[in-house]
Amino acid sequence: MTNWTRTTAAELGRGIARGEIDPVALTTQFLDAIAAHPMRDRIYARVMPDRALSEARAASVRAVAGQRLSALDGVPVSWKDLFDTAGVATESGTALLKGRVPSTDAEVLRVATAMGLVCLGKTHMSELAFSGLGLNPVTASPPCVNDADAVAGGSSSGAAASVAFGLAAAAIGSDTGGSVRIPAAWNDLVGLKTTSGRLSLKGVVPLAARFDTVGPLTRTVEDAALMLGALEGQGGLDCRAVPDLKGRRFAALQTIVVDDLRDAPRAAYLSALERMQAAGAIIEPLEVPEIRGPMGDAGVLYTTEAWGTWRELIEAHPDAMFAPIRERFAAGAQFSGADYVAAWQRLDQVRMVWASAVAGYDAVLCPSAPNLPPKADKLMEQGEYYVTENLMTLRNTRVGNLMGLAAITLPTGVPSCGIQVMGQPMGEDALLRLALSVEAALA
Repeated sequence: MTNWTRTTAAELGRGIARGEIDPVALTTQFLDAIAAHPMRDRIYARVMPDRALSEARAASVRAVAGQRLSALDGVPVSWKDLFDTAGVATESGTALLKGRVPSTDAEVLRVATAMGLVCLGKTHMSELAFSGLGLNPVTASPPCVNDADAVAGGSSSGAAASVAFGLAAAAIGSDTGGSVRIPAAWNDLVGLKTTSGRLSLKGVVPLAARFDTVGPLTRTVEDAALMLGALEGQGGLDCRAVPDLKGRRFAALQTIVVDDLRDAPRAAYLSALERMQAAGAIIEPLEVPEIRGPMGDAGVLYTTEAWGTWRELIEAHPDAMFAPIRERFAAGAQFSGADYVAAWQRLDQVRMVWASAVAGYDAVLCPSAPNLPPKADKLMEQGEYYVTENLMTLRNTRVGNLMGLAAITLPTGVPSCGIQVMGQPMGEDALLRLALSVEAALA
């Protein structure tokens, strides 16, 4: 039998449409791969074989009848463990929610199921999604595909690992400050951060709802486009024609995001820019000094909302949490309501400045992460190292969240080094078309 576990989701969908791949055989192969994988328990929190095979059988019947629901009907995917699954525990990586069993699916899971996606199960994640590292001693810390002793990136750590290790054709995660793009970058995947409000958060365990977004982690830009379509209940962007980069204008952001880059991410980023320019792209440096204000306000903007959401439960069970995560939540207690309102007012002003500064460009570029995935044991041993490395990890991706943008990370060809392409709010379709061109230039 052909091994399909390293095939793109789009190719699997086309194989099903041609009658060459049976969704039941495909799903069985992924379930067998999960069961046999030595790190399955570090990647999957819960595998759902009964649901997966039931959905695959229905997809098989539709395929034979010529009644497929979408381009990905019958394709098996994983879901981060903060998306509610009816009758199956959804614990968001924390002992605070141990045994929590929702009665209904999250809205995006319901829609994706209606488009024919097969749910393989739930993947491990950073506790309550509040870390970019993916270290979680409470449940499990998924491995990085390039170094099993290093963290996978968070908070959608198991989502990235499930795809990178061939245990799902694609994955669905969430991104509040970089939680799709960091694990995607560190595991050489494509990760799409959608604009806040584009996809429903109903039935998604919150971190900071004003910044929380849903997004796919995939092998290719085409897969990301088709996954976005499935999550929205639509067909998805047509990716068959890939435009070239000639004449496309990019801003290479200089403010903050290129400070203190580690050697490998710096070299990978500069190489990516050179390849894009060789393909005809126009790339110009851009300073937007005003973003320093919101970047400095990130503590009040994120932790105040996160602490307001989870304070009661955390204070009732403080010892149930990994201390660095608990301390990050508790930092929100130091800010007043007036501090929070003022920070949002400043952010709204800077978002207008940003929109004006980037108006003449197709997209804005920067390294996805300024660092490489740290070793898990070093993060556990050195408390201050955990804090500083987590803040460094999320620094560049946070720009996209603070500015309210659609953003995507693409592999550069250097292990665990991605390039981030930031577009316009609600500009996912244009961003994905552009990302297809960047992907081709970097291949």
